Amino acid sequence: MKEQTDRVSRREMNSHSDSRLLSWIAKGHRWLVFARRVRVLAEMLSALLPENASVLDIGCGDGTVGALIAGSRPDVRVQGIEVKPRSGCRIPCREFDGTNLPFTDGSFDVCMFVDVLHHTSDVKALLREAVRVSRSFILLKDHLRENARDGATLRLMDWVGNRPHGVRLTYNYQSREEWSEHFAACGLKEQSWSSDVPLYQAPASWIVGRRLHLIALLRK
Repeated sequence: MKEQTDRVSRREMNSHSDSRLLSWIAKGHRWLVFARRVRVLAEMLSALLPENASVLDIGCGDGTVGALIAGSRPDVRVQGIEVKPRSGCRIPCREFDGTNLPFTDGSFDVCMFVDVLHHTSDVKALLREAVRVSRSFILLKDHLRENARDGATLRLMDWVGNRPHGVRLTYNYQSREEWSEHFAACGLKEQSWSSDVPLYQAPASWIVGRRLHLIALLRK
């Protein structure tokens, strides 16, 4: 009985230590990375949105990027959707099952993904849903994996940025060729594409930059 109690106690201690470690990782990430990342993303994404657009931010997280876009583009209306909506989300947000978007066809001018599709097991499934719900455009920020080194770096980045928040990690990164295949299969044409996304300052950019990021505007 005492041995069982000791094992339970050790598990509780380990769980507490893990939670404390993840909390420190989350605080460090927010202090070192988060502010610049969301600012750069909001600037680059808002520049690609058409005038007076209605935008669905799919997998909006805490809504920071969407809120920054709305703040710099008063003509744009941003609404979020999330599997587990966070309390205090900075944009209007509703829940969905991660696969089916609860909107009728053509409900929004633009559907936006910011580092979401690599968390899915089937990139095309959710992309097709976004195409259905969008009237005109898909705006995409995600990752590029062309080799094993890219994959290892992206996995580390993903774990640090998302594990403390309980985000599902599938590490489903795509190459340039694979992205092109997905777009074609979903009836999308590239209107713009850039892998020059300066989210990090040197020297961090030499490791976790390296054109591992993409922003693409896609037209139906």
